[in-house]
Amino acid sequence: MICYASTWSLSTPFSSTTPPHPSPLSPAAPPITTDFCYRRKIRCSSHSSLVNMDSEKPQESSFTFLTKKPYQPPAWASHLNPIPSHVYSLGHFPTPIHKWNLPNLPASTEVWIKRDDLSGMQLSGNKVRKLEFLLADAVAKGADCVVTIGGIQSNHCRATAVASKYLNLDCYLILRTSKVLVDKDPGLTGNLLVERLVGAHIDLVSKEEYSNIGSVALTDILKEKLLREGRRPYIIPVGGSNSLGTWGYIEAIREVEQQLQNSKVESGFDDIVVACGSGGTIAGLSVACWLSNLKAKVHAYCVCDDPEYFYDYSQGLLDGLGAGVSSRDIVLIQNAKGLGYAMNTAEELQFVKEIAETTGVILDPVYSGKAAYGMVKDMAENPKKWEGKKILFIHTGGLLGLYDKTEQIAPLVEKWRKMDIHESFPRKEGVGKMF
Repeated sequence: MICYASTWSLSTPFSSTTPPHPSPLSPAAPPITTDFCYRRKIRCSSHSSLVNMDSEKPQESSFTFLTKKPYQPPAWASHLNPIPSHVYSLGHFPTPIHKWNLPNLPASTEVWIKRDDLSGMQLSGNKVRKLEFLLADAVAKGADCVVTIGGIQSNHCRATAVASKYLNLDCYLILRTSKVLVDKDPGLTGNLLVERLVGAHIDLVSKEEYSNIGSVALTDILKEKLLREGRRPYIIPVGGSNSLGTWGYIEAIREVEQQLQNSKVESGFDDIVVACGSGGTIAGLSVACWLSNLKAKVHAYCVCDDPEYFYDYSQGLLDGLGAGVSSRDIVLIQNAKGLGYAMNTAEELQFVKEIAETTGVILDPVYSGKAAYGMVKDMAENPKKWEGKKILFIHTGGLLGLYDKTEQIAPLVEKWRKMDIHESFPRKEGVGKMF
């Protein structure tokens, strides 16, 4: 095994001078391809009998996307309170799980990856799971618009803008930006392009005002304004992270359990690794792992604030569900903030680039990129801690955030050239049609 220095880098085994073939990675293991639908039994349109899950691949029912359904929690979570009454189908679930052949893992360590970045296109990422419950509540309460808040490249705000329009709700976004840009057009980079295409209303606020006023007060200011205008707003907190949104990742663990049951994977997972940016995802994952038969240890890498903040915040979400457990007992939170939220070192971006080049998995720079970087660095520095473990890394999406880093990434991806065609090669005008 090659051990990395404390300033971790992939550059030694995968430098630009390393021949591209053969790859140092072993052939990818076949993915878990079950299409098991975990929310309902599925009837095939061609016949009336229920599909036999053990002998036949189930077929997805038609016309279920964007439908609202009564919600039944997993049996192991049925004592939590309150239980959502309904859920909207907004994502493409179950998301795939496959072997992730990261280089230089500790002895006998396996890393698998759950592709929540594939939960949709405009809606991709972990936010969709929370919005399935939050927007069902918004509709039930008669809302005609949704208000939420986040950073200028917030994945949550983009997903909320799209999902709201799917359900015929207007969307109002409060986006945090720098003091020098707060009076200027925010542009069309990354998530902003999608938000503005679907007609979201955008209010810009400086980072200083955000810090001094707070997200709750800011959304309340906009809520009161909309109420005076005769609107019926529904407020969604940063990242969709409240106790109701937490059900999204309680449900995700049921999904993982059923994917394991319907696959040829020999055992479950010892550990689950995920990025943490607002707290709802880790609260749902950790309480569900604790209650279910999965019993995996959840490792969260926080990309803003600090571990103590997220222990306290997730505790509030757990208390809001009557979970009766301490967050410190069911999740290990480590700092992966680096230079700060949505800020990257050259080493972090190099890591994202090299993981994409060697495994085909593209990580975002704000969340999963930092979480994977923290995990692999910890494995290099503390291999005994991870030896022999079977780990599930949850990719929470955020591809569009890479567009905000193009200037930093450009020097890392310079594999291009003008094609060399010898002057003696036969040429005939019009032979190559360009339609």
